Amino acid sequence: MAENPNGRPYEARMNKLKTQLLDELRNIEGVEDGHSPVAGGTALFYRGREFAHFHNDNELDLRLTKSVIAAEGLTHPSGSVHHPTRSMSSPWIEVRFTTPKDIAHVAKLVKLAVAKL
Repeated sequence: MAENPNGRPYEARMNKLKTQLLDELRNIEGVEDGHSPVAGGTALFYRGREFAHFHNDNELDLRLTKSVIAAEGLTHPSGSVHHPTRSMSSPWIEVRFTTPKDIAHVAKLVKLAVAKL
């Protein structure tokens, strides 16, 4: 297992970030986490409808809408393993988070997504 510069295992740090993000997202009214029947793994639901799922401990695939993706200046990440051929006009976007500071940004995007549902 790789270690980060602080000497802590990288995987443990990533899992901690996912846990922190899920804790933050549970504070959004109507948002629940559970198992994705389509993508497998952890997913986010709003009033029973899946609108996001985790690909791993530091990447969330989020249905944000094309207009919000453009307004926020987001781009699909290079080197996507799960959706390498995703259309640039897709309402879904992979959002990666690797630091505690990223948690607030991802939570903001999730709130924007929920507002569009």
